[in-house]
Amino acid sequence: MSSFEDRKVQGMIFNIQKYSVHDGPGIRTIVFTKGCPLRCNWCSNPESQQYGPELACNKGRCLGFDKCRYCLDVCPNGAITADENNLVHVNRHLCGDCPHLCAQACPARSLIVYGAMRRVEDVLSVVEQDAVFYTRSGGGLTLSGGEPLLQHDFAIALLREAKKRRVRTAIETCGMIPWETLHEVSHLVHDVLFDIKHMNSEEHERQTGVGNARILDNFSRLAGLQKDHPILVRTPVVPDFNDNEDAIRAIAQFLLPFKNRVSYELLPYHRLGTQKYHFLDRMPSMGEVQLDKSLFSRLQDTAQNILGNRFIPAGQ
Repeated sequence: MSSFEDRKVQGMIFNIQKYSVHDGPGIRTIVFTKGCPLRCNWCSNPESQQYGPELACNKGRCLGFDKCRYCLDVCPNGAITADENNLVHVNRHLCGDCPHLCAQACPARSLIVYGAMRRVEDVLSVVEQDAVFYTRSGGGLTLSGGEPLLQHDFAIALLREAKKRRVRTAIETCGMIPWETLHEVSHLVHDVLFDIKHMNSEEHERQTGVGNARILDNFSRLAGLQKDHPILVRTPVVPDFNDNEDAIRAIAQFLLPFKNRVSYELLPYHRLGTQKYHFLDRMPSMGEVQLDKSLFSRLQDTAQNILGNRFIPAGQ
């Protein structure tokens, strides 16, 4: 495909986040795509899971129907009603595939649409605004999600065009995608961030909805390629899932044969996405649980004892 054609390819994007220092080397711009094959109970981006646009409702911003009825008046499906407090309520059975005129009409921005189609050209115009920071820090573009490789055509076009513009690229993947897609992407990125959550497939399915056989196979193939780009494996440490030494030790030992190419990082569980579940009228699966900080520290020691300097302690 020509550069002209690549620039016109569209993808479903829910956020472009600038000045990140956590998702690849240097200062980065993160492009978040919608759609994911996993349903992790701890997911901090619930708006990333479904592919299409989703209407979210922040009732804390609503002015109340005694003062404002703009959203009610423009909804073509009758999906907007008042709740018991006279604030906006979305009937999601009636809220259909429409231009979300309600969000456009809301003066208080109580209604938010997660997700919009964006062209590669438009995305890169945002990314390139901070080119000077990438040059100085070794940063660039990170394509994330959701699972960005589910949108194969967009991901390939974006990474290919970024490469032509000399923007350093990284991909963040859960690995639950066809090997052919991952292999194709490996030729277009400088860094890979790969999630490995658990070595036991049944436990993995219990908390994410799918087993891990394809994920582990894809990782082994990727790490076995004769490439010079580094792979950072990350494990979110989640209560009642993998917050124990056996789980972390098993992952670290799995990585041991690849350690010359692979580094490893543990990410502590957090509840920062809880509010967005409520905006989407969903209940966060994890409830009020919190990660024991002293336990997390011990788990870091466990991984470091196995992988040595290939392990990256949290915060470094």
